[in-house]
This record gives sequence, C-alpha cells and structure tokens, in this order.
Amino acid sequence: MSGMESFATGFVTSNLFALLALALGLVILLAVAFGGGERKRLNRRLKRLRDRRAGDEPDLEMPKVTRSNADSDIPAIDRLIKRLVPRREELRKRLMRAGLGVSLQRYLVFGLLTGLAAFLACLGLGLPLAGSVALGVAATLGLPHAYVGWLASRRRKRFLAYFAEAIDLITRGLKSGLPIGESIKAAGDEIADPVGSELRQVMDAVRLGSKLEDALWEAAERLGLQEFKFFAISLVVQSETGGNLAETLANLSDVIRGRRHLKMKIKALSSEAKASAYIIGSLPFVMATVIYLMSPDYIMALVYDVRGNIMIAGGLVSFLIGTGVMTKMVRFDV
Repeated sequence: MSGMESFATGFVTSNLFALLALALGLVILLAVAFGGGERKRLNRRLKRLRDRRAGDEPDLEMPKVTRSNADSDIPAIDRLIKRLVPRREELRKRLMRAGLGVSLQRYLVFGLLTGLAAFLACLGLGLPLAGSVALGVAATLGLPHAYVGWLASRRRKRFLAYFAEAIDLITRGLKSGLPIGESIKAAGDEIADPVGSELRQVMDAVRLGSKLEDALWEAAERLGLQEFKFFAISLVVQSETGGNLAETLANLSDVIRGRRHLKMKIKALSSEAKASAYIIGSLPFVMATVIYLMSPDYIMALVYDVRGNIMIAGGLVSFLIGTGVMTKMVRFDV
C-alpha cells in the first residue's frame, strides 16, 4: 500500500464519526434552508379553499398584503437570526442589489455549507485541525460575501447598459403626450431586465397606493446607483417646480451615457495595471501549488512547523497590504 493510500485510510478511520456528524449537519442545514415552508403555506391555502367550498368557514379572514419581516419560515430560527446576525438590513439590501430573491436563512445556510465543504477539503489535504477550522470560518464569511458582491456588480453593469435607453423611451413617451406613469410603465415593459424589472416594481408600488416619488426613492435605495438617484431627483424636482420634463430627461440620458463612456475609457487605460496586479497576486499561490505537487514534504514544513506558520502569516499580511495598495491605485470613482 502506498503512502497516500495509507494516509487516506487512516484519515477516514480516525475521522469517521466527525465525517458522519458533518454529513448529518449538512442534511439538517439543507432541510432547514429548503424545507417545506412553501409547501405548508400551500397546504394551508388549499385547506382554506376546501373549507370555504364546503361552507365550514363562512367568516374567512382576509389575507394580509403587508410585507413580511421574517427572515425564516421557522420562528425559532427567525428569532435566532434577528438576535445573532448584525446589520441584517444591509445584508438584505446586498441580496436585493444582486437580484437574489432569497431569505437570510438560505444565505446563511449557503455560507455554512461553503464553510463545511472548505473544512472537509482542508482535512482531506492533511492540514492541521486549527488551520482547517480557520480556513472553514474564512470560507463561511468570505466566499458568500464575495459571490453576492460579484453578482451585484454584474447586475449594476447590466442596469447601466440599458438605463439610458430606458430614459430615452420615457422621454419619447412624454413627448407623445403620455403621463409620466404610463411612460415609465411602457419602458418597464419594453426594456430588458434588470431595468425593466425595477421600473415594473416602481409602478407596482404606485398601483398599491404609494406615491411615485416614494417608489422611486425606494428603488434608488435598493439599487444604490447614482444614475438612478439623478433620475429620481429629476422627477421629484419637476413635480415640485414644473418645467419641461422631457428636455430634462433627455439631458440626463446624455449625462449617463457620458459617465458610462468615461468609465469604459478609464477601464481601458487601467487594464494593463490590473493585469499586472492579477499576475503578481496569483504568483504566490501558483508557485505554492506547483511546489506541493512536485515535493509535498518540502512545502508542508511551513504548515507543521511553528516557524513556518509565522512565515505564512507574515506573507499573507504582506500580500493583503500589497493587494490593497494595488487595488487603490487602479480604482477610480466617476
């Protein structure tokens, strides 16, 4: 039996109960996250409809149309989230900006599953327990946050790519004699998502009784984009002071296109510096992987020796400082 096979056999034997416990934890987390909350609600509605047809429930309670503030279908978990998770409102906003219609419960369970997977992978590679736990915690906190940030950035770019076209469509509707609400509705129906979906949400809020200004500010808070705030300010100021709204929106469309072109120009000019930063930042990890594949015992001394741990910690600190400096150098706000 080779050394790798004996290591794998010893690892599975010595950690069998831990693996079984983690597997059970994964099943419980999946059941909590994707359990039958929706099915229970559907069953309750079906039961109420059957009772109504049978005449057993003459005084049927009117359904609630207020927005639920619950973060989980299970009351105990909802209370636990509200007690332990800080800045829940900011986390909800990040999920909305990413276009994810998931609750905090599913987001947190996804983070825990990611951390458990990273923890098991580190144990499988032979890392010590403390290092595996540290990397698992880092994956739990960092990977979902980075993924949501990437989705939000991609959605923001798609929104800005179509937003000027949506404003042009609203302007043409105003020039043809349509009111502002109908013009926004037409733009929401014609323009691709995410611009179309956001404009439709604005008009849905207006139909439910909100003022157009309040619905626009709610959407601006949800998106977190300066361009949409300019749009909301233009409509609010025009409703208070009057003026040619079509001309104002046409000028705003030109400004948004100019800002987008400037951002693309900055991206092109800074692409060489970004490529250099990516290459320099990836070299330590690439070389560590190559050395591990060629001579595992040589590089694993950094993991098992205290002096090696100090060197790794110092290298990571230096790496983070250098990455932060390079990121600051190639990032420009327009």
